[in-house]
Amino acid sequence: MARVLIFGAGAIGSVYAWVLTRAGAQVTCVCRSNYEHVREHGFQLDSDVFGHALRVRPHVVDHVAAPPVDAPWDFILVCSKAFPGAEPSTPSLVAPAVASPRTAVVLVQNGIGIEQEWHDAFPRNPILSGVVYLPATQPSPGCVRMGNLERLEVGAFPATSVAEATQLGEFMELVQRGGATILVYDDIQPRRWSKMLVNAATWDPAVVLAAVAAASPFPPDQQQQSYGPDFVWNVMQEIVKIAQACGYAEITDDEARHQLARAQSQTGSAAEAMRAGGGSMLADVKAGRPLEVEALVGNAIKIAEQKGVATPNLDALYALAKGLDKGVERRHSV
Repeated sequence: MARVLIFGAGAIGSVYAWVLTRAGAQVTCVCRSNYEHVREHGFQLDSDVFGHALRVRPHVVDHVAAPPVDAPWDFILVCSKAFPGAEPSTPSLVAPAVASPRTAVVLVQNGIGIEQEWHDAFPRNPILSGVVYLPATQPSPGCVRMGNLERLEVGAFPATSVAEATQLGEFMELVQRGGATILVYDDIQPRRWSKMLVNAATWDPAVVLAAVAAASPFPPDQQQQSYGPDFVWNVMQEIVKIAQACGYAEITDDEARHQLARAQSQTGSAAEAMRAGGGSMLADVKAGRPLEVEALVGNAIKIAEQKGVATPNLDALYALAKGLDKGVERRHSV
C-alpha cells in the first residue's frame, strides 16, 4: 500500500486525497485552517467529474513530522501555494517528512521556476513537477466544490533525469487507479509555460488588480473598455516570447488563444464559484494571505531578463501585484 502525505489540503489537495484514497493508498493530510473540521468530519466533495456528496476521511495532522523509520512516505504531494524564495521556505517545512531517498516529492502547483529550490533541498530525492487543471473551491472548511475539468500533467525535474522513472510510473498508476486523469511528459516545462499563459495574464494578477469579482478582466462592454483585453493579450504574448526564447517553440499565439478560450469556457459549479469570487488570488487578498507573485510573474521576468526578452506589460503587472502583496501583508500584521 502506497503511503502518501499531502501538504496543503485545501481544495486541490482534498480532491487528490479522495482520488488516492480511492486508489488504495494510505493518505495523510497536513491541514491548517480546516484542521479541526477535517479531523472531526473528513472532507466532502461535490464534483462535476466524480460525483456529489462524496466523503473521505484521511488521517489528518496539523504539522509535518518525521515518519516511522520503517515506513517512509512513498510520495509527498505539495498542493500548497508556491512561494519560491520565501522564508521559511516550503521545502524546509516539508523536510522532516523526507526521510528516505526513495520518497518522491510531487509539486502540484502553479507557476514557473518553482522546482529548483526543491531539487536543491532534496538532491537525492525524485522531484516530480505537476501542472494541474482542476477548478475547485473550498467555500467552507472541508467542503469542496469541483468543476468539470480534471487533469494532471507530470514530468521529472530536471527533464534530463532518468532516476525518477520508477516513481513517476508508480505515481501515474496510482492516480489512474483512483479514477483521475494523468499525462506524463518527458519535459514538463512547455506545459508549465502553457498554463502560465492563463495563470499570469487572466484569472489571477489581472483580476486582482482590476479589483473586480468577475470571470476575468474582460469587461462586459468590450467596445467601451478594450484596454482590459488588450493588456491581457499583451501579457500573454510576452509569455509566449519568453517561452520561445527558452527553446519551447510549441508555445505560440495559437496556444495562447487556446488557453484563453479554454479558461473562458469552463463550466460547472466550481468554475462558476471561481468566477463569482474572482479567482484564487483575489480570495487570498480578501483573506489577507500572501500572493503567488513570484511564481506567477516575478520568475518569468527573471527568465526574460536572462534571455534578453523585453516585458513591459509583465513588468507593470509585477510592480502593481507586488505592491498589493505588501499592502495586504501590512494590513494584516497590525
